[in-house]
Amino acid sequence: MVINLKLDKEKYLVHVKDKNQILNMRKLLDKVEIVLNKSLIQTTDFLDPYERRLSKSILNRFLDIEYEEIGGIDEAERKIIIIFPPYIQIEDINNYINALSIEVDNVNLSHRDFLGGILNLGINRSKVGDILIHEGYAQTVVKREISDYILANLTKIGKHKVKVKEIHLDSLKKAEVDYLIRKTTLSSLRLDVLISGALNLSRSISQKLISSGRVKVNWEPIDKTAKDIEEGDIISVKGFGRFILNSIEGTSKKGRIKVELKLLK
Repeated sequence: MVINLKLDKEKYLVHVKDKNQILNMRKLLDKVEIVLNKSLIQTTDFLDPYERRLSKSILNRFLDIEYEEIGGIDEAERKIIIIFPPYIQIEDINNYINALSIEVDNVNLSHRDFLGGILNLGINRSKVGDILIHEGYAQTVVKREISDYILANLTKIGKHKVKVKEIHLDSLKKAEVDYLIRKTTLSSLRLDVLISGALNLSRSISQKLISSGRVKVNWEPIDKTAKDIEEGDIISVKGFGRFILNSIEGTSKKGRIKVELKLLK
C-alpha cells in the first residue's frame, strides 16, 4: 500500500518568525514527507546551531521519524541532520560526510582563505561543514557528494599550491581557537552597548549595525538594539568578527557592570 501523506506545512511553520528561514524549513518538511511516504533516508545540508534549533523545533513534532546530527566531531559548529524512519537501521551514521585535509607549504592561511578557496570552485557554502585550522594545513568536513570534486579541482588557494587528500573522520582534530581577552565595564548588557564596548564603536554605529541586519546572537539574526545579552552568548557582527560575553564579574563602584569578553582574532 502506497502512502501519500501531504503535510500541512503552514501548521508547522507558524512559530518560525525569521522570514529568511521559511524556505529552509519548507525544504526540511519536504524531506520529512519523503521519509514518511517512501521510507527513504534524507539528509539536510550543513546547518549552523540556530538553523538546527529551528529544524529540531519542527522535527520533534513527528513521532514516527528519527533524526541524528553529525559534523565530524562532537564540537562541530556546522552539522547535517539525517532523517529516517525509526525501523531503519543506519549501519554507518557517518556515511553521508567526508573529511579532507588541505595542506599548504611554508605559509599559514586563515579560515577565510581556505573557505574562499573551496567556494571559488563553485561550491555552495551549505555543502561545507567546519574548517579546522592547524599549523600548515586545515581539515574540513564536506557532504560526500562534493568530496571527489574538491579532491580533483582544489589545487591552489590564492597563489599558494595546496595538496588535498581524504582522511578518516577519526583523524579530525579540534581547532585551537585564538581569542583576545578584553575586560571592560558597561552601563548595561544591552546588545548595542555590548557591541560598542567590545569593538570600540559609538552607540549610534552599533545601533545601525543591528538595525541593518548585520548582527547575530548565537547565530540568530537580531535587529533589536535593546536585546539583553547573557553570559556565554556569542555575538557576530558582519565585517567586524565575533566575540563572546565570557563572564559577568560584578559591578564597579560607579555601578557599571564589569565583564570579560573573548574576541576571536
